[in-house]
Amino acid sequence: MKYNARIASNPYVVGSFACIGGGLFGLDISSMSGVLENPYYKSQFGYPNSADQGAIVASMPAGSLVGSLLVTQLADRLGRKNTVILAGWVWVLGAILQCASVNRGMLVAGRVIAGLSVGFASTIVPIYQSEVTAPSIRGRMVSLQQWSITWGIFIQYFIQFGSSYINGVASFRLPWGLQMIPGVILSLGMLFFPESPRWLYDHGREEEALQVLADLHGGGDRTAELVVLEYEEIKQQVLFERTEGAKSYLDLLKPGIPRRVMLGMSLQMWSQLTGMNVMMYYVVYVFRAAGLTGSRANLIASSVNYVLNVAATVPAIIYIDKWGRRPMLLGGTIAMGFFLFLVGGLQSRYGHLGTLADGTETWIIEGNKSATNAVIVMSYFFVCSFAITMGPVSWTYPAEIFPQKVRGKAVSLSTAANWIFNFALAYAAPPALENIRWKTYFVFGTFNFACFIHVLFMYPETVGRTLEEMEDVFAEGHAFTAWKIGRDVGKKDLNEVIEKSKHLPGTEPTKEKESSEEKEHVS
Repeated sequence: MKYNARIASNPYVVGSFACIGGGLFGLDISSMSGVLENPYYKSQFGYPNSADQGAIVASMPAGSLVGSLLVTQLADRLGRKNTVILAGWVWVLGAILQCASVNRGMLVAGRVIAGLSVGFASTIVPIYQSEVTAPSIRGRMVSLQQWSITWGIFIQYFIQFGSSYINGVASFRLPWGLQMIPGVILSLGMLFFPESPRWLYDHGREEEALQVLADLHGGGDRTAELVVLEYEEIKQQVLFERTEGAKSYLDLLKPGIPRRVMLGMSLQMWSQLTGMNVMMYYVVYVFRAAGLTGSRANLIASSVNYVLNVAATVPAIIYIDKWGRRPMLLGGTIAMGFFLFLVGGLQSRYGHLGTLADGTETWIIEGNKSATNAVIVMSYFFVCSFAITMGPVSWTYPAEIFPQKVRGKAVSLSTAANWIFNFALAYAAPPALENIRWKTYFVFGTFNFACFIHVLFMYPETVGRTLEEMEDVFAEGHAFTAWKIGRDVGKKDLNEVIEKSKHLPGTEPTKEKESSEEKEHVS
């Protein structure tokens, strides 16, 4: 196992680099939203109607769904690090096919392959981050996954915007081809990073696991308090799980696990039903309905959306481990629902069925600049509300609530739920905006209020615990009264953990082991 110990000693570098995998998802989102009004794109691919365009966009999340289900076996067999490396190379292949595509079939094939990569990365990166970072900054590090998605959206959109000044098919091929660069950087860069210590211990490589923990959390010192604490808790968890037999999907049905699987899957489902990705994929359509019918003006207004998405995620990264997961989810869903109802109400009151210059019939606000600006501003507020709350937490929470034995499989199912709904909404949104028009915003607003109720009653706070301490959080019960589980539940000090290790058969606590080894060395 080779890695750079100096890199491993910096928790922010270790926790953030793999996030390039999240950036791949973001790159894909705006790789399509930026070409929806591109005349060369339309001509090359046969002027797709709303249903056809929905199918083209949805092909990526369809591939991601498959990838998120396949990755569980890869993550457990190849390791977390090698799976991230594989995701990068698969992405490169998908980017090449998209760039070279000459018809819809080739484009869809490239997007499906790129989707496989995104499915791999969106599942394994949060797992890797949660397993290599300290509890005090775990939320911050895993939430970088969401920030990297926003950066991917932002960078690709502005590449698309610049390329829109190019006459010809290069206006969309160039951005699609440049997508392969981050995939290459991810795959080559991960060679210098350590494997997950939890995966190493679970595969019989205990000494390597201890050394990686020492490099990650103790500056190479194996006796540092956090190193010993985490190592002992990992050992206890792995030994307990081994007494329960071989790993299988049936483990997901064991007591206490189905509840967590449903929480993880539901949160990823809600992150799509908020309506955020519809606003990202089809923001051009949203602003066109608001009255921005000029292609260039629409692109500029849409670009502000992406800038705000990046900027508003920063406070969440900084404060997620202080604010906690529950308050962020509760506040965010209320705010998002409120702003979506305002957008729908404004569209309903001031819009009408009209025809664009190209003959397209659509719901549109005309001759009312105030209403147009209000819809755009409310859309911006919605995006900010998601970016500072649901966006980061939806990746952090599922990655931290499962025990080691089922973490790969359970997070895979959680992420699969994300992609199922991503696929469905990507496919259904264009027909919805065309047929039920402004009522679409009321539908998603209602989903946000439903999510608020679900979180209020069923999602316990997880901030500040090690991954192994989550067992005590869920052992408290309170399946429908989650607010009763305090922030201090499950937290242990080093003495408690070492005392528990003394009672495990065939084990010796790390500090005592290190001490006996030193005595033998001296003698």
